[in-house]
Amino acid sequence: MATKSAKSSSGHLALNEEALKKAKTSLDDGAVTPHNDGPWVKDIIKLLNDSLATELVCVLRYKRHHYMADGLASPAIAEEFLVHAQEEQAHADRIATRIVQLGGEPDFNPATLIERSHADYNASNDLKEMIRANLIAERVAIEAYSQMVDLVGDKDPTTRRLLEEILNDEQEHAEELKTWLAL
Repeated sequence: MATKSAKSSSGHLALNEEALKKAKTSLDDGAVTPHNDGPWVKDIIKLLNDSLATELVCVLRYKRHHYMADGLASPAIAEEFLVHAQEEQAHADRIATRIVQLGGEPDFNPATLIERSHADYNASNDLKEMIRANLIAERVAIEAYSQMVDLVGDKDPTTRRLLEEILNDEQEHAEELKTWLAL
């Protein structure tokens, strides 16, 4: 169960000494200390694994769009699809790392990616439809990450910061795609 800092008998903020002692043991737990070993850890790992699936589906969609858009109306957009794919891959890597830090196992099972993903895969050959599909996926990711930030709250500050950083990237992607859609 999670342990929090407490006020000392003098009414001042003080660290929880029992939790500090416990942190000196259970070294096999790595980054999981008494502060972030609450009943919600499994829930956070599941949320992160679903986000991992989403990021991997986004990588695949952006990569396909990169190759299929090549030579069509805008090679510059095709190159940006590749940049977005690389950024989504970096998100997936960061999420997988965090899952392991929390004592979980990242789920890379290709057989279940689509069903666990919040975003859809899109096999369109039309550049405008590719942009639209990617914008929809980014908006879904923004909503999912926003909800996750709220759900995690102060239960796990490291995961919350990770989610907020990824959320910021997804918002930037959505703004770029909105601009391209208007072209």
